[in-house]
Amino acid sequence: MDNERAWFVRRVVLSVLFLVVVAVPLYPELFGLDEVTPFPQLVAFRPQSLVVLLVLALLMLVRRGWRIAASLAAVLALVGGALVAPRHFSHARPAPADARQLTIMVANVLGGGANAADVAQLIRDRKPDLVSLPEAQVDVREQIRALLQDQQYKGYTAQPSSVVESATSVLVAPSLGAVTFASDPGTTLGNVVVTGGTLAGVRLIAYHGYPPLTDGVMTWKQDLQAVRHWCSEDPATIVAGDFNATVDHADFRQALGGYCRSVGPTVGGGLQGTWPADQPAVLRTQIDHVVVTRQFQPGRFTTYPIRGTDHRAVVATVAVLP
Repeated sequence: MDNERAWFVRRVVLSVLFLVVVAVPLYPELFGLDEVTPFPQLVAFRPQSLVVLLVLALLMLVRRGWRIAASLAAVLALVGGALVAPRHFSHARPAPADARQLTIMVANVLGGGANAADVAQLIRDRKPDLVSLPEAQVDVREQIRALLQDQQYKGYTAQPSSVVESATSVLVAPSLGAVTFASDPGTTLGNVVVTGGTLAGVRLIAYHGYPPLTDGVMTWKQDLQAVRHWCSEDPATIVAGDFNATVDHADFRQALGGYCRSVGPTVGGGLQGTWPADQPAVLRTQIDHVVVTRQFQPGRFTTYPIRGTDHRAVVATVAVLP
Protein backbone atom coordinates (compact mmCIF):
# COMPACT_ATOMS: atom_id res chain seq x y z
CA MET A 1 0.00 0.00 0.00
CA ASP A 2 2.83 2.40 0.89
CA ASN A 3 4.52 1.62 -2.42
CA GLU A 4 1.31 2.34 -4.33
CA ARG A 5 0.85 5.64 -2.46
CA ALA A 6 4.45 6.67 -3.12
CA TRP A 7 4.04 5.72 -6.79
CA PHE A 8 0.85 7.82 -7.00
CA VAL A 9 2.48 10.82 -5.31
CA ARG A 10 5.45 10.55 -7.64
CA ARG A 11 3.13 10.49 -10.66
CA VAL A 12 1.27 13.56 -9.41
CA VAL A 13 4.49 15.49 -8.81
CA LEU A 14 5.91 14.56 -12.20
CA SER A 15 2.61 15.42 -13.88
CA VAL A 16 2.56 18.87 -12.31
CA LEU A 17 6.15 19.43 -13.35
CA PHE A 18 5.22 18.36 -16.89
CA LEU A 19 2.32 20.84 -16.84
CA VAL A 20 4.66 23.67 -15.82
CA VAL A 21 7.12 22.74 -18.55
CA VAL A 22 4.46 22.94 -21.27
CA ALA A 23 2.79 26.02 -19.74
CA VAL A 24 5.94 28.17 -19.77
CA PRO A 25 6.25 28.50 -23.59
CA LEU A 26 2.47 28.84 -23.91
CA TYR A 27 2.02 31.53 -21.24
CA PRO A 28 5.48 32.95 -20.47
CA GLU A 29 3.92 36.17 -19.13
CA LEU A 30 2.64 34.18 -16.13
CA PHE A 31 6.21 33.29 -15.25
CA GLY A 32 7.81 36.67 -16.01
CA LEU A 33 9.57 35.21 -19.05
CA ASP A 34 7.72 36.93 -21.90
CA GLU A 35 10.77 39.13 -22.60
CA VAL A 36 13.24 36.24 -22.68
CA THR A 37 14.09 34.55 -25.98
CA PRO A 38 12.72 32.20 -27.30
CA PHE A 39 9.39 32.87 -25.58
CA PRO A 40 8.34 36.08 -27.39
CA GLN A 41 8.87 34.26 -30.66
CA LEU A 42 7.09 31.05 -29.60
CA VAL A 43 4.04 32.71 -28.10
CA ALA A 44 3.17 34.21 -31.49
CA PHE A 45 2.01 30.71 -32.44
CA ARG A 46 -0.01 29.98 -29.30
CA PRO A 47 -3.17 28.78 -31.12
CA GLN A 48 -1.18 26.19 -33.07
CA SER A 49 0.71 25.15 -29.93
CA LEU A 50 -2.56 24.56 -28.09
CA VAL A 51 -3.73 22.19 -30.83
CA VAL A 52 -0.44 20.28 -30.68
CA LEU A 53 -0.71 20.07 -26.89
CA LEU A 54 -4.25 18.70 -27.05
CA VAL A 55 -3.25 16.03 -29.58
CA LEU A 56 -0.26 15.11 -27.43
CA ALA A 57 -2.51 14.83 -24.36
CA LEU A 58 -4.91 12.51 -26.17
CA LEU A 59 -2.03 10.29 -27.29
CA MET A 60 -0.66 10.17 -23.73
CA LEU A 61 -3.98 8.85 -22.39
CA VAL A 62 -3.24 5.41 -23.79
CA ARG A 63 -0.47 4.96 -21.22
CA ARG A 64 -1.79 4.40 -17.71
CA GLY A 65 1.19 6.02 -16.03
CA TRP A 66 0.79 9.20 -18.07
CA ARG A 67 -2.93 9.76 -17.56
CA ILE A 68 -2.64 12.39 -14.82
CA ALA A 69 -0.18 14.41 -16.92
CA ALA A 70 -2.37 13.91 -19.98
CA SER A 71 -5.46 15.12 -18.14
CA LEU A 72 -3.70 18.24 -16.85
CA ALA A 73 -2.31 19.00 -20.32
CA ALA A 74 -5.74 18.51 -21.89
CA VAL A 75 -7.33 20.90 -19.40
CA LEU A 76 -4.65 23.52 -20.16
CA ALA A 77 -5.20 23.09 -23.91
CA LEU A 78 -8.98 23.31 -23.61
CA VAL A 79 -8.89 26.40 -21.36
CA GLY A 80 -6.40 28.04 -23.72
CA GLY A 81 -8.60 27.12 -26.67
CA ALA A 82 -11.62 28.67 -24.98
CA LEU A 83 -9.68 31.92 -24.62
CA VAL A 84 -8.64 31.85 -28.29
CA ALA A 85 -12.05 30.89 -29.69
CA PRO A 86 -13.66 34.37 -29.55
CA ARG A 87 -11.15 35.58 -32.14
CA HIS A 88 -12.87 33.31 -34.64
CA PHE A 89 -16.46 33.36 -33.43
CA SER A 90 -16.88 37.07 -32.65
CA HIS A 91 -19.07 39.10 -34.98
CA ALA A 92 -19.08 42.75 -35.97
CA ARG A 93 -21.83 44.79 -34.41
CA PRO A 94 -23.84 46.87 -36.89
CA ALA A 95 -22.75 50.48 -37.14
CA PRO A 96 -25.23 53.37 -37.26
CA ALA A 97 -26.68 53.74 -40.75
CA ASP A 98 -25.35 57.27 -41.12
CA ALA A 99 -21.86 56.48 -39.82
CA ARG A 100 -18.93 57.31 -42.09
CA GLN A 101 -17.06 54.25 -43.37
CA LEU A 102 -13.27 54.10 -43.74
CA THR A 103 -11.36 51.32 -45.51
CA ILE A 104 -7.79 50.68 -44.38
CA MET A 105 -5.25 48.48 -46.14
CA VAL A 106 -1.91 47.12 -44.91
CA ALA A 107 0.67 45.53 -47.20
CA ASN A 108 4.21 44.82 -46.03
CA VAL A 109 6.04 44.91 -49.36
CA LEU A 110 9.27 43.30 -48.13
CA GLY A 111 11.55 46.14 -49.19
CA GLY A 112 10.24 46.06 -52.74
CA GLY A 113 10.06 42.30 -53.08
CA ALA A 114 6.28 42.38 -53.35
CA ASN A 115 4.72 42.41 -56.79
CA ALA A 116 3.72 46.05 -57.32
CA ALA A 117 0.98 45.09 -59.77
CA ASP A 118 -0.65 42.85 -57.14
CA VAL A 119 -0.60 45.65 -54.58
CA ALA A 120 -1.99 48.14 -57.08
CA GLN A 121 -4.74 45.76 -58.20
CA LEU A 122 -5.87 45.18 -54.63
CA ILE A 123 -6.01 48.94 -54.14
CA ARG A 124 -8.13 49.27 -57.29
CA ASP A 125 -10.44 46.50 -56.13
CA ARG A 126 -10.94 47.60 -52.53
CA LYS A 127 -10.44 51.38 -52.89
CA PRO A 128 -8.93 51.95 -49.43
CA ASP A 129 -8.80 55.42 -47.92
CA LEU A 130 -5.37 54.71 -46.45
CA VAL A 131 -2.75 52.20 -47.55
CA SER A 132 -0.04 51.43 -44.99
CA LEU A 133 3.11 50.13 -46.69
CA PRO A 134 5.70 48.82 -44.21
CA GLU A 135 9.16 48.28 -45.76
CA ALA A 136 8.39 50.58 -48.69
CA GLN A 137 11.07 53.07 -49.69
CA VAL A 138 10.15 56.08 -51.82
CA ASP A 139 10.95 54.24 -55.06
CA VAL A 140 8.77 51.29 -54.06
CA ARG A 141 5.91 53.58 -53.09
CA GLU A 142 6.16 55.43 -56.38
CA GLN A 143 6.30 52.20 -58.37
CA ILE A 144 2.93 51.23 -56.89
CA ARG A 145 1.52 54.73 -57.28
CA ALA A 146 2.57 54.83 -60.95
CA LEU A 147 0.20 51.92 -61.56
CA LEU A 148 -2.59 53.98 -59.97
CA GLN A 149 -2.12 57.31 -61.73
CA ASP A 150 -5.79 57.58 -62.62
CA GLN A 151 -6.69 56.99 -58.95
CA GLN A 152 -4.73 60.08 -57.81
CA TYR A 153 -3.43 58.61 -54.56
CA LYS A 154 -1.00 60.82 -52.63
CA GLY A 155 2.15 59.32 -51.15
CA TYR A 156 4.50 59.96 -48.25
CA THR A 157 7.46 58.04 -46.80
CA ALA A 158 9.12 58.15 -43.39
CA GLN A 159 12.62 56.78 -42.94
CA PRO A 160 13.75 57.44 -39.36
CA SER A 161 17.44 56.81 -39.94
CA SER A 162 19.86 56.45 -42.80
CA VAL A 163 21.40 53.61 -40.79
CA VAL A 164 18.12 51.66 -40.80
CA GLU A 165 17.30 50.81 -44.40
CA SER A 166 13.64 50.07 -43.75
CA ALA A 167 11.05 52.79 -44.32
CA THR A 168 7.30 53.11 -43.86
CA SER A 169 5.13 54.63 -46.59
CA VAL A 170 1.50 55.52 -47.08
CA LEU A 171 -0.84 56.11 -49.98
CA VAL A 172 -3.89 58.26 -49.29
CA ALA A 173 -7.04 58.41 -51.41
CA PRO A 174 -7.97 61.78 -52.95
CA SER A 175 -11.31 61.62 -51.13
CA LEU A 176 -9.48 62.53 -47.92
CA GLY A 177 -8.63 65.93 -49.35
CA ALA A 178 -5.64 68.08 -48.40
CA VAL A 179 -4.26 65.93 -45.61
CA THR A 180 -1.09 66.65 -43.66
CA PHE A 181 1.72 64.12 -43.27
CA ALA A 182 4.03 63.95 -40.28
CA SER A 183 6.11 61.42 -38.38
CA ASP A 184 6.29 60.95 -34.62
CA PRO A 185 9.62 60.17 -32.93
CA GLY A 186 10.13 57.00 -30.97
CA THR A 187 9.74 54.14 -33.45
CA THR A 188 12.67 52.36 -35.02
CA LEU A 189 11.26 51.60 -38.47
CA GLY A 190 9.23 54.74 -38.99
CA ASN A 191 5.63 55.85 -38.85
CA VAL A 192 3.44 58.23 -40.83
CA VAL A 193 0.72 60.29 -39.13
CA VAL A 194 -2.03 61.49 -41.46
CA THR A 195 -4.39 64.25 -40.30
CA GLY A 196 -6.49 67.07 -41.73
CA GLY A 197 -8.43 67.18 -44.96
CA THR A 198 -11.81 65.49 -44.69
CA LEU A 199 -10.60 63.39 -41.76
CA ALA A 200 -11.78 66.12 -39.39
CA GLY A 201 -10.95 64.78 -35.90
CA VAL A 202 -9.69 61.41 -37.11
CA ARG A 203 -5.99 60.49 -37.15
CA LEU A 204 -4.57 57.71 -39.34
CA ILE A 205 -1.16 56.25 -38.52
CA ALA A 206 0.91 53.84 -40.62
CA TYR A 207 3.23 51.85 -38.36
CA HIS A 208 5.93 49.23 -38.55
CA GLY A 209 7.08 47.73 -35.27
CA TYR A 210 10.51 46.25 -34.72
CA PRO A 211 10.50 42.42 -34.66
CA PRO A 212 11.22 40.54 -31.39
CA LEU A 213 14.61 39.30 -32.52
CA THR A 214 16.91 37.63 -30.01
CA ASP A 215 18.91 40.84 -29.55
CA GLY A 216 16.02 43.22 -30.21
CA VAL A 217 13.28 42.35 -27.71
CA MET A 218 13.67 45.63 -25.81
CA THR A 219 13.47 47.60 -29.07
CA TRP A 220 10.32 45.64 -29.95
CA LYS A 221 8.81 46.56 -26.58
CA GLN A 222 9.74 50.23 -26.96
CA ASP A 223 8.11 50.43 -30.39
CA LEU A 224 4.90 48.97 -28.97
CA GLN A 225 4.91 51.70 -26.32
CA ALA A 226 4.41 54.22 -29.12
CA VAL A 227 1.17 52.41 -29.96
CA ARG A 228 0.06 52.71 -26.33
CA HIS A 229 0.82 56.44 -26.47
CA TRP A 230 -1.29 56.93 -29.62
CA CYS A 231 -4.15 54.83 -28.28
CA SER A 232 -4.33 56.70 -25.00
CA GLU A 233 -4.45 60.17 -26.59
CA ASP A 234 -7.66 62.05 -27.32
CA PRO A 235 -7.95 62.06 -31.14
CA ALA A 236 -9.90 59.22 -32.70
CA THR A 237 -7.05 57.08 -34.00
CA ILE A 238 -6.44 54.21 -36.40
CA VAL A 239 -3.02 52.55 -36.38
CA ALA A 240 -2.39 50.20 -39.30
CA GLY A 241 0.66 48.19 -40.18
CA ASP A 242 3.01 45.35 -39.37
CA PHE A 243 3.15 45.25 -35.57
CA ASN A 244 5.37 42.15 -35.40
CA ALA A 245 3.14 41.13 -32.48
CA THR A 246 -0.01 39.11 -31.97
CA VAL A 247 -2.82 39.37 -29.44
CA ASP A 248 -1.09 36.54 -27.59
CA HIS A 249 1.79 38.88 -26.74
CA ALA A 250 1.27 40.53 -23.38
CA ASP A 251 3.17 43.59 -24.65
CA PHE A 252 0.73 44.00 -27.54
CA ARG A 253 -2.26 43.74 -25.22
CA GLN A 254 -0.64 46.28 -22.90
CA ALA A 255 -0.04 48.57 -25.86
CA LEU A 256 -3.74 48.50 -26.65
CA GLY A 257 -4.31 49.19 -22.99
CA GLY A 258 -8.09 49.02 -23.14
CA TYR A 259 -8.10 52.15 -25.32
CA CYS A 260 -7.71 50.33 -28.65
CA ARG A 261 -8.76 47.03 -30.17
CA SER A 262 -7.52 45.09 -33.17
CA VAL A 263 -10.19 44.80 -35.85
CA GLY A 264 -9.43 41.19 -36.85
CA PRO A 265 -10.09 39.48 -33.49
CA THR A 266 -13.03 41.81 -32.81
CA VAL A 267 -14.96 40.71 -35.91
CA GLY A 268 -14.05 37.02 -36.01
CA GLY A 269 -10.95 37.32 -38.19
CA GLY A 270 -8.40 36.89 -35.43
CA LEU A 271 -7.17 33.53 -36.69
CA GLN A 272 -6.56 34.74 -40.24
CA GLY A 273 -2.77 34.58 -40.21
CA THR A 274 -0.79 37.13 -42.16
CA TRP A 275 2.77 35.79 -41.73
CA PRO A 276 4.62 33.82 -43.00
CA ALA A 277 2.57 33.98 -46.19
CA ASP A 278 4.36 31.08 -47.88
CA GLN A 279 3.11 28.63 -45.24
CA PRO A 280 -0.31 26.92 -45.07
CA ALA A 281 -3.01 28.95 -43.34
CA VAL A 282 -2.87 26.81 -40.18
CA LEU A 283 0.80 27.69 -39.72
CA ARG A 284 0.43 31.46 -40.09
CA THR A 285 -0.02 34.01 -37.33
CA GLN A 286 -1.58 37.47 -37.36
CA ILE A 287 1.04 40.18 -36.90
CA ASP A 288 -0.45 42.71 -39.33
CA HIS A 289 -3.25 44.67 -37.69
CA VAL A 290 -5.64 47.55 -38.03
CA VAL A 291 -6.01 48.93 -34.51
CA VAL A 292 -8.73 51.44 -33.64
CA THR A 293 -9.78 53.49 -30.64
CA ARG A 294 -13.28 53.30 -29.18
CA GLN A 295 -14.61 56.01 -31.51
CA PHE A 296 -14.75 53.39 -34.28
CA GLN A 297 -16.98 50.39 -34.89
CA PRO A 298 -14.99 47.55 -36.55
CA GLY A 299 -16.65 46.14 -39.66
CA ARG A 300 -14.88 43.64 -41.93
CA PHE A 301 -11.38 42.13 -41.90
CA THR A 302 -9.95 40.18 -44.84
CA THR A 303 -6.47 39.05 -45.90
CA TYR A 304 -5.19 38.72 -49.47
CA PRO A 305 -2.14 37.10 -51.10
CA ILE A 306 0.54 39.32 -52.61
CA ARG A 307 3.27 37.70 -54.68
CA GLY A 308 6.85 38.32 -53.61
CA THR A 309 6.32 39.15 -49.94
CA ASP A 310 6.17 37.04 -46.78
CA HIS A 311 3.06 38.89 -45.56
CA ARG A 312 -0.55 38.69 -46.67
CA ALA A 313 -2.20 42.05 -47.20
CA VAL A 314 -4.95 43.14 -44.83
CA VAL A 315 -8.04 45.17 -45.67
CA ALA A 316 -10.34 46.30 -42.86
CA THR A 317 -13.39 48.53 -42.74
CA VAL A 318 -14.41 50.63 -39.75
CA ALA A 319 -17.22 53.07 -39.09
CA VAL A 320 -16.65 56.43 -37.42
CA LEU A 321 -19.16 56.56 -34.59
CA PRO A 322 -21.05 59.85 -34.19
